[in-house]
Amino acid sequence: MAVTRRKKSAKKRGERGRLRIGNDWNAITIIALSQSNPLKAIAELVENSIDAQAKHISVIRGKEKGKPYLKVIDDGFGIPQNDEGVPDFKYVATHICDSLKRRLKEEGIRNIQGEFGIGLLSFWTVGHKLIMISSGKDGRSYQMEMEKGKPGYTIRQRLRLIPFRGTQLVITPLLAGIRSLNGEKIQRYLASELRDRIRHSGVKIRIIDRTSHAEFDVKPRRYSGQLLHNLPKITTSLGDVYVELYLNEKSPENYISLFRWGTRVLPSITVLDEFQVEPWTSGYFQGIIDAPFLHITPGTRGGIIHDECFGMLCEALAPLKKHLEDIAAEQNKAEEERMSRNILRSVQKAFREAIRALPPEEYDWFNVYERRHTHGQRQDKQGEHGRKDSPLIFIEKNSRVKEEEKPQRKFFEFAGPLFSARIRPLSTLVGVGKTRPFRAIGLDRNKREVEEGLSFKWMILEGNGEIDKQDGEIINFHAPNEPGLTKLKVVVGQREKVCQAESLITIVDNLMKSAAADKDLSAKGLPGYTLESATGQLWRSRYDEKRNIIIVNSGHRDFIYASKQKIRKLRYICKLFAKELIYHNLVGISVEELLERMVEVSLYTEENLK
Repeated sequence: MAVTRRKKSAKKRGERGRLRIGNDWNAITIIALSQSNPLKAIAELVENSIDAQAKHISVIRGKEKGKPYLKVIDDGFGIPQNDEGVPDFKYVATHICDSLKRRLKEEGIRNIQGEFGIGLLSFWTVGHKLIMISSGKDGRSYQMEMEKGKPGYTIRQRLRLIPFRGTQLVITPLLAGIRSLNGEKIQRYLASELRDRIRHSGVKIRIIDRTSHAEFDVKPRRYSGQLLHNLPKITTSLGDVYVELYLNEKSPENYISLFRWGTRVLPSITVLDEFQVEPWTSGYFQGIIDAPFLHITPGTRGGIIHDECFGMLCEALAPLKKHLEDIAAEQNKAEEERMSRNILRSVQKAFREAIRALPPEEYDWFNVYERRHTHGQRQDKQGEHGRKDSPLIFIEKNSRVKEEEKPQRKFFEFAGPLFSARIRPLSTLVGVGKTRPFRAIGLDRNKREVEEGLSFKWMILEGNGEIDKQDGEIINFHAPNEPGLTKLKVVVGQREKVCQAESLITIVDNLMKSAAADKDLSAKGLPGYTLESATGQLWRSRYDEKRNIIIVNSGHRDFIYASKQKIRKLRYICKLFAKELIYHNLVGISVEELLERMVEVSLYTEENLK
C-alpha cells in the first residue's frame, strides 16, 4: 500500500528532468551549417586573431597543387596552452559551445567578441578541411586537422625549421561555390564588418590574393557626408550606446548599421520591424549604432534576439529618433524646394529651345525678345511678326544670336513643285482695332519652301475684319472693333497645281485696356508653377493669369505616380505646361488641331529636357 501511495504521489507531482542532446554529432552538424555566409565565416576567423591580440593579420588566397586554399596568419598569443606548455587543441575540439572567451568575459576582460565556442565550425561554409597550427613553449609547432562532415580530429606535431608566434589557419580545398570570392571582395567586407574593431585595436590586416596577383590593405570604412554633432546621448542601465551618424543626400544606398562591440551585426537596421519607419528609412543617414549589451543569434551571428535588452535599446533610441526626424523633415523641405526650382528651370529651358525649333510665325504667342548691346547702348528688338497682346507671353533675356553667312545650297536643297500651302501664323490673337501681318507659304513634298512661280489669292472666309489686299505673299489684317472669331483663307497656285490654307484669328478686347497693361503682359515671361493638393479631384492643372503661374494638382493620382521617378515627374509637368499654354493661346480652333499642337509642342520640349 505504501508503494502504491508513493507512485500516485509521484504522478501528481509530474516527472522532472534536464534537457540533453540525443545525438551530439547531429547537433554539431546543425551548428556548423547554420552559418550561411562565407564572408561572415572569414570575418569570424579574423576576429579570433584580433581577440588573440594580434597586431598583424594576413589573409591569403591562392592555389597549391591545383587546390584553392585560404590562409589566415596572425602574430597573436596563439592557442591557449595546457599544463605541459603545448597548444590545447583537444580542449578546443571537445568543448564546442563552451567557449574559453565567455569565461574571460566573466572575469572582466573586454574587447573580446566570441562567446559561443562554435567559430571554428564555420569553416564548413568555406572549405573541406581545416588545419590549425600554433607553437608551444618549447618552440615546437603543433597542428590540429578537422574535416567537414567527419566527427574526428587529429593532433600532431608539425616540423618547422623556424619557430613562430601566433596562429596559422588553412582551409583547403575551398568549396566550388566560393572560389570566385576574390581578395577585393574580402577586403571590402572586412572593412565594413570589423570597422570599429580594427580602429580600436590598431591591427593591420592585409589581403594577399595570389590568384589575382593583388594585395589590399583593410582600412576601416569611412562614411561620406556631414558628421552629425550634438546628437542625444543614448544611455541605458546595461551601458551606453555609441552612435556615429552622417548626413548625406537622399539615396537608397544610405543606411545605418547595427554593431555590437565594434563588429557589425546587421548591415542595415531597417531589416528589423521596429526600425522600418522614418527616419531610419529616410535615406539621408549613414553610420553606426553600437549596442554592446545586445544578444546575437549564435549560429549566424547576423541577427538580434528580441529580448529585454533589445527592447531597452528601442526605448533608449526614442530621443535620437525624434532628433533625426526633425533633420529629415528639414532636408525633405529643402529637397522639394530645390527640385521645384530645378524642374521649373528645366521646363523653361526646354520651352525656350522648342521656340527656336518651332516656326515662329505659327507660334507667335511665344513672344521672344532678343536683347543686344550695340555700341554700349541697350536695344530691344522685337521679332518681325511679334505682338504684345497675348495672354501668355514668353521673353528670353540676354540671348545672343550669331549671324552666319548662309552656305551655298546643294542641289537636293532646292524646293520641288508645289505640294501644300500654309498661313503663318496658323492661329493668333489680335486686339480689337489692331493690325496683324500674315504670310502665305508654299511647300513642296519635303516641306521645303517654294519661292518661284507662285500666285496668291486671299479672302476672309468667316467673321469680320479687313485685309489690305487680295494678292501677294504678305497681307495685313485689320481687326474690327468688336471681339469675335475670323477665318482667313489663301489659295496658292503654281501652274495647274492649287493648294489652300486657313488661319484662325481671335479678336480680343480685354488685353488692350491701356499701354500699362501691354507693358505688364510683355514682362510676364515664362510662367512658374506651384503645387496644390486637391486629392480626389479630376483636374491636373490650371493657369492663374494674374500671377502668371500654372497650378499643378499634387494630389492627383497621375502626379503621385509621376513623382516616383525624377525624369517622369519632369516630363509630366512639362506636358501640363504644354496643355495650359496651348489651351489658353490657340483659342477657337478644333479639338483635332489642339491635339496636333499638343503633340508638336510636347515633342520639341521633351527633346530638350535634362
